[in-house]
Amino acid sequence: MDTLRGTRRGVPCMLEILERRGVRASFFFSVGPDNMGRNLWRLMNPKFLVKMMRSNAASLYGWDIVLCGAFFQGPEIGVRCAAVIRAAADAGHEIGLHAWDHYGWQRHAGKWSVAEQRAELQRGFERLTDIVGAPVHCCAVAGWRSNELTMEAERELGFRYCSDCRGSSVFKPILGDGAFGAPQIPITLPTYDEVIGRETDLRGYNDYILARMRNDRLKAYTVHAEVEGIALASEFEELLVRGAADGLRFTPLGELLPVDASLLPADTVTTARLAGREGWVGWQTSALAHRG
Repeated sequence: MDTLRGTRRGVPCMLEILERRGVRASFFFSVGPDNMGRNLWRLMNPKFLVKMMRSNAASLYGWDIVLCGAFFQGPEIGVRCAAVIRAAADAGHEIGLHAWDHYGWQRHAGKWSVAEQRAELQRGFERLTDIVGAPVHCCAVAGWRSNELTMEAERELGFRYCSDCRGSSVFKPILGDGAFGAPQIPITLPTYDEVIGRETDLRGYNDYILARMRNDRLKAYTVHAEVEGIALASEFEELLVRGAADGLRFTPLGELLPVDASLLPADTVTTARLAGREGWVGWQTSALAHRG
């Protein structure tokens, strides 16, 4: 969950939908300041501007998200929404860390050292642990902005798994010293904002995603509380209903890990661009040649 609005308004709606449909999911929370309004400077980047216009961002997300923290330090999500986060945990969903400062991670992660990344993750980890009353065991960094240093930074936090990159299969990342980081469960499916207005429209979006879920390969899918929990809540519920009717089973990411994670294939993480998304993301190296 990226923002205060998404956590405060979108998460409760998603919890109701998931309860009705008997689905458990993985919720990754940002718990520090909501400074997403500082993305306004990125409008000077033509690719980001095109994405904002293509997804009709101001209408879809709301001006309170578009402007939050633009000029002053944004409100702390973990302070304002602790009860919402605990409600997700109490409902039996898997809880993980997304970021301390979502904007800060996306803006600086590619330039931060291992120590700087670790400090940022540690801050979020401690706050989220305080909120839910137990250490969290998974992480999915903001905007998939990850590299080998990210895997190294996460190692000391003892995560059971992370979902920091895009790719095609579950793997154990090779670090610089030859050791392995926490297993990675890469996201394999595109998000709404990556394809809307480019490969499909709202009317055809569920058809588009469901068509990509109907095979035997790993299918890891990300939804955002700011989108599927508010403006597109009914479309999200329709997706779950239609998926269940097709025989699909929706589970938390952690259930995709094998019993013995040491048997996972090894791979590396690199960085590359992703169609429909401004900037770079972390990529499972072996998956780059086959990306669509």
